[in-house]
Amino acid sequence: MSQAPSVDAGIQQRLAALLAPILPDLAEVDARLRAELRNDDPFVNELAQHSFRMSGKRLRPALLLLTARAVGEINDDHRTLAAVVEMIHTATLVHDDVLDEAEVRRHVATVNARWSNQTSVLLGDYLFTHAFYLASTLETTFGCRTIGRATNIVCEGELRQTASSGDFSLSRDDYFAIVEAKTAELTACACLLGAHYAGADASVAEELQCYGRELGVAFQIADDLLDLEGDEQAAGKSLGTDLANRKMTLPLITLRDRLDDAERNRLMGLFEEPIVESQAALLEWLADSGALQEAREEAAGIAAAAVARLDVLADSPAKAALAGLGQFVVKRNA
Repeated sequence: MSQAPSVDAGIQQRLAALLAPILPDLAEVDARLRAELRNDDPFVNELAQHSFRMSGKRLRPALLLLTARAVGEINDDHRTLAAVVEMIHTATLVHDDVLDEAEVRRHVATVNARWSNQTSVLLGDYLFTHAFYLASTLETTFGCRTIGRATNIVCEGELRQTASSGDFSLSRDDYFAIVEAKTAELTACACLLGAHYAGADASVAEELQCYGRELGVAFQIADDLLDLEGDEQAAGKSLGTDLANRKMTLPLITLRDRLDDAERNRLMGLFEEPIVESQAALLEWLADSGALQEAREEAAGIAAAAVARLDVLADSPAKAALAGLGQFVVKRNA
């Protein structure tokens, strides 16, 4: 475990360089999150502060602030909304860890591993409700309505993914529909909020929303690859949970769709036996077939399409940072 902090530090340094145009505002968002998650009850306070340490790269608040800076000025509404989207994201992580039976995230024990599943569910609910309360403090209802709709879509995506667990026949279209809902909807929402509250034209706000959605899809494909071939020490979280929970992700779908019937039946047999030996055989097959590389290239292509959306913006450090994030999300090890 001794190398993990240095790996994390390297990622944070890369992100800090990318996010230089908004670092002071991001620091204010972090301070607001700490204040909002502080509670007089010692147990609730410990849980809330633990969740703050688990949430990681602050990608969604950063997207919200960068899109705001790219089209105008960052204001206090942006800082509030950035805290809101990070709370919602953290709530989904707390619930996901229960579903995946994950034990580690950001090099610390998950809430379910350290306390219990019941505690995790209640903490996630607490973060959701606090986020909506905070969004309701804005003078306009646009933020609360937009976040409410996005959160519903995220939950629908999670439900669809749960229902598809073990479904070897899951189609590419269904996979992408799930990913767009459970991951990309919140990144799209963050970009839309940043643009809208900075006074962007509707057409520009829509392009930035599409940028966020495509970036989120690329991020999730990269995350699926990380779960298959990543290193837990570097990633700082439990990996291999997709195979253990029999989730069809893009590399598996890519491999399945190129096989003949006999090979497909063999692949299905390995997929349906979530044991160490089967997982090792699956990983070797995925690597040798080129399916991992093909999924990696697809993620890079989607990220490039997202970056092309930024052509509606004038050149600026914030625009350059948004473009840089397109490469960062698909070339990471955590």
